[in-house]
Amino acid sequence: MSTDIFYITIGESIFAATFADNAGAAALKELLAEGPVTIEMEDYGGFEKVGPLGQSLPTENVQTTTQAGDIVLYQGNQVVLFYGSNSWSYTRLGRVEDLAGWQEVLGSKAITAVLSLPDAQ
Repeated sequence: MSTDIFYITIGESIFAATFADNAGAAALKELLAEGPVTIEMEDYGGFEKVGPLGQSLPTENVQTTTQAGDIVLYQGNQVVLFYGSNSWSYTRLGRVEDLAGWQEVLGSKAITAVLSLPDAQ
């Protein structure tokens, strides 16, 4: 299996994401190699879910206009899953390409997201 892929599990739904090419994404990959990471996420602004990673990752913040499916790092220690769009300075962690059911699963309520590598499935 490709090591460029990680999974985001929300309830019964599993989404494949591709890692970005930067130090923050590489650090996330190393963290996930130790085991799945569970993040409690809250809705923010009606376009994203945000939750604490529990530790800081390296940042390479770039002014970005996000799209649904983007996964970014905010303030070095918050993971953000976008189901809408926003412009801000983020470190890109990855992207979900197949958005079938993405917005429905993220919805407007709090969620629990589990990030994992393919061999942890």
